[in-house]
Amino acid sequence: MPQSTQPVRRGGLAAWGMTAGIGVVAAPLVLMTHPARGSVPELVVLGLFVAAMVVSSSVALRFTVGRESFSTTAGDVPLVLALYFLPPFWVIVVKVAASLLLYGYRLIRGRHTPVQVVFNVVAHGTAAASAALLVMGLGFEPGTATEPRTWLVLLCGVMFGSAVTGTCVTAIITVLQGWGGIESVLRTMIATLLLTAVNGVLGLVILLSLTATPWAGVLIIVLVTVVISIYRGYSRLLEQRRSLTDLNDFTRKVAEATQSGRLVDVMLGRVRSLLNAESATVWVPADGRFPELLLSARLDDLGLIDTSPVPVELRDEVIRSGETLFVSDIHGEQAHREILHGSGARETIVTPLRSGQAVFGCLAVTNRLGGALLRFRTADQTLLETLTAHVGVAVENARLVDRLRFDAYHDSLTRLPNRRRSMLALEESISREVPGEFVAVLVFDVDGMREVNDSLGFAAGDELLVEVARRLRELAPDSAHIGRIGGDEFAVVFRTGATEYALELARTMRSGLQQPFLLGSLDVDVDAAVGVAIHPEHGDSADGLLQRADVATYAARNVSSGVQLFNVGLESRSVRRLGLASDLRRAFDTGELSVHYQPKIDLATRTVLGVECLARWTHPTHGEVPPEDFVPVAEHTGQLARLTEFVLRDGLKHCRDWAIQGRPLTVAVNLSPRTVSDPEFPTIVDGLLSEYGVPPEQLTLEITEDGMVGDPDRPLPTLHRLHELGVRLSVDDFGTGYSSLSYLRRLPVHEVKIDRGFVQGMATDPGDLAIVRAVVDLSRHFGLSVVAEGVESEMTLALLTEIGCDIGQGFLFSRPLSSERLDAWLNAQAEEPATASEQGEEGATVRRLRAI
Repeated sequence: MPQSTQPVRRGGLAAWGMTAGIGVVAAPLVLMTHPARGSVPELVVLGLFVAAMVVSSSVALRFTVGRESFSTTAGDVPLVLALYFLPPFWVIVVKVAASLLLYGYRLIRGRHTPVQVVFNVVAHGTAAASAALLVMGLGFEPGTATEPRTWLVLLCGVMFGSAVTGTCVTAIITVLQGWGGIESVLRTMIATLLLTAVNGVLGLVILLSLTATPWAGVLIIVLVTVVISIYRGYSRLLEQRRSLTDLNDFTRKVAEATQSGRLVDVMLGRVRSLLNAESATVWVPADGRFPELLLSARLDDLGLIDTSPVPVELRDEVIRSGETLFVSDIHGEQAHREILHGSGARETIVTPLRSGQAVFGCLAVTNRLGGALLRFRTADQTLLETLTAHVGVAVENARLVDRLRFDAYHDSLTRLPNRRRSMLALEESISREVPGEFVAVLVFDVDGMREVNDSLGFAAGDELLVEVARRLRELAPDSAHIGRIGGDEFAVVFRTGATEYALELARTMRSGLQQPFLLGSLDVDVDAAVGVAIHPEHGDSADGLLQRADVATYAARNVSSGVQLFNVGLESRSVRRLGLASDLRRAFDTGELSVHYQPKIDLATRTVLGVECLARWTHPTHGEVPPEDFVPVAEHTGQLARLTEFVLRDGLKHCRDWAIQGRPLTVAVNLSPRTVSDPEFPTIVDGLLSEYGVPPEQLTLEITEDGMVGDPDRPLPTLHRLHELGVRLSVDDFGTGYSSLSYLRRLPVHEVKIDRGFVQGMATDPGDLAIVRAVVDLSRHFGLSVVAEGVESEMTLALLTEIGCDIGQGFLFSRPLSSERLDAWLNAQAEEPATASEQGEEGATVRRLRAI
């Protein structure tokens, strides 16, 4: 009768409940067979039947028909004899006793769980009771062994019992696993019934022989012995042929699995099946970026588990020695046997996985199926070693492919996903819709990398990038994707339910990056501009979304917060800038560029002290192009030096002309940090001053606060040379950076220019007023002049005059003017009648300028 090898152990309470239900159904059947009176069979007879059932049920017989393999036992043969010779009740007793002995032994050996033992005993007892009752019901009469009707009755009883067992197994599988595998179970039941019929016929033949003469038992024993010997030889031959076929199939399946990424699943399942083992295990210790791999395929589990029945001591021994270990009751060293038995395993074969001569892991099988009568043999060790050789090549190839794939999709320095992998992750994210959430992209453009490379070397720059990547991982949400998409650009992709959260996260992560990085013994500060783009509002494709986030990053450089959410205006400006790059070169030659001048006023006397020179571009197609558009274009296309010289020449030329006309005005020109770091720039300035005959003190060069103190060692030589020439130096946009006046005092500067944001807000914001007042007071203490830009109201002018600011500049006095209009404006101020003057509080005359 076939045995149940289904995974009943996973049922827990459900398995126990189903077993109890079958037992409740079987109890009345057993009581129906209990004799009210009658003789008890001899114990020797009962013992012989129990022994026959145990032996016949222990030996598995395998048959192959076409491509299907079937396994059964000869347990139905002694059942036919028992149904004929024993009363029904004692047939049940013998069957239950044999099941208790067989499955109890397997429980002791650790091959079965208690619920499996109880289920199998109850199922076989129920089957025996059903068969006995059917035989009784069909009118069986003892002593009629030669009658065909008796054959048919006994055969029906045996097959009915087999059907009951199959029904019990089907029921518990359905309860534990659902209806998914019911089809294969039904196919197995049909094949089992056919094999049961064959066993039943064999039992009837033996019955006829024994009823003819008891000495037929001797012939039967001899015949069975010969048949078993022939079968074993046939089985081994068939097994060798099947091994060759399976080895070829294994090689093909492993090759296919390597390409599909299912190597471990297929490999372990096939190894366990080929060696008829309870479990197969692969173990590869951690190596570099590859984590430890420990997975097992067990008979009763549908998937892989991350545990191993093979003790770690044996696995370590194989890795260390590079030799196969075969450990069982009769194989291996005593110490290894004790270790194996301590883990609960019966036997194991562990073989090393090799890459060339190096051992990088091991493959193991544990406990051959078939109980104590079937064990692993030396041939199994040879087969496993052959399989391991194929597996070793496949695993190493898979690791090589994985390494190549990793390198193709990850940055070699930071080990973060590269641009290609980040694009794939972004595409995957936007392809999945989650109610109430959308995908946000943050692009970080890290500033300060060039200074670190130039000052400390490229190795320090690489170390800084690694630290930036590590800090981004720490600051980003756990579910976010972080990738390096450029030299100093990083992308963060995540899901959120609010745009404000994305902006707040961008500000928080930027603030975290602004904390000092320790490189060796130095603290290094970096900054970052962050662009934010939202799907699908800002794009419906990964490429478009990342491009718009990059556009927002570019714009973020010009905002004080350093964080910019994308909008359509930014993209149009970005596309426009791209077209301006080639047009700018032509603009120098076609006269499209010009210089406008904005007056700077002495707030004490209301007289014009000088002007600031501002570049303007009138494009033939786009019209007036703002400086914030074309100045960065000039810087990125290498035309900044030419633009700076163009403004200097125009300003110095008019400065000379105004001096000849009796209007000695100073001129101020803005410089970029890159220009200030150019060691040749002071020579150019000196040459231009000599060419136009302008005294150095008439020229003021304005450098932004970040450009002046962001990296003081780089511009210092240039600043000192300009100071030695006599040129005045001014710190522009003061208050937007992180400098202090005490630090600026160490630099060769003459003037501080307060950022327009503070000046324009001082009339309504007490905080801005306090900042302006503090800057004016401290600048006066350090002997620096103070210029307030952005003066646009009378109230602001009055407050600046009251706190003692030196110079004012803004729309209240005049907008930037062309040289012709500036001349007209200056003439208008000279012609202002005395009636336009007003009396101050103490009778002093205060001039009122005419604004344009």
